[in-house]
Amino acid sequence: MELAWTGRTARNAGGEGIVTSPSGTQAVDRAARLLTEVVHSPDAVTFTELAAATGLAKSTTSRLLLALERNGLVRRDDHGRFRPGEVFVRFAWRGGAEAGLTVVAQPFLDRLGELTGETINLGVEHDGLVEQIAQVDSVYVIGATNWLGRPVPLHCAALGKVLLAYGAAPLPPGRLERLTEQTITSRAALAADLAAVCARGYAITDGELEPGLVAVAAPVYRDGGAVVAALSVSGPATRLAPARLPGVAADCVAQAGALSAVLGHRPLEAPHAQREGAA
Repeated sequence: MELAWTGRTARNAGGEGIVTSPSGTQAVDRAARLLTEVVHSPDAVTFTELAAATGLAKSTTSRLLLALERNGLVRRDDHGRFRPGEVFVRFAWRGGAEAGLTVVAQPFLDRLGELTGETINLGVEHDGLVEQIAQVDSVYVIGATNWLGRPVPLHCAALGKVLLAYGAAPLPPGRLERLTEQTITSRAALAADLAAVCARGYAITDGELEPGLVAVAAPVYRDGGAVVAALSVSGPATRLAPARLPGVAADCVAQAGALSAVLGHRPLEAPHAQREGAA
């Protein structure tokens, strides 16, 4: 059957319109070119770089990027640069892949660091310990400790308590090591503390890992509701005083929740930190 293009419609020999014009296909092709540039780039890319790389007009680039962003195919970081969107992140996580977690999480760690000024860490369980896989340093000299590559026991770290409380890590058998006078070494007392973690949505440690070190941590979920990591804020007790903890905890929970959403978690009710005080 022979087709003839007339305006925006393809018509057969009888003049009947049967399919839309190639402009729709052209838009898909252009959007695909933009998406390919974002996905293949090793770093986030700017609007100007995308327009230049694809040769598209800025108005066209803007319109297509908005459509891609609206559908979760690209997302913007705090500087307005473009990264692969939630759809790609969720697909990568379908098989439980964790290799890209630090890259996906970095903007949320950065934001939490800006909000609090304290040390920010992302932690996972590894061989019965907390492995801290990403960090944003404190803006202060006092309390700025590099925790990367430094495994710590689950029961005395805020990150570890979150992983224990939400079933992302098993409590190793045997005696609970005492690192300071404040370390919880009773399994019954730890179980009560972990129940409190679940009740309020975040964990707190005060001098349990190191004297004078206070930390708050919140769970990071993936699609399906499983906790896969924890996000923490830590600093000296002189700065993370009791009066400040509820606000810091709320910021930590909010950024952990935002990261969870990117990983595909859609809770019926978003988790939140209690503002009335920290236990």
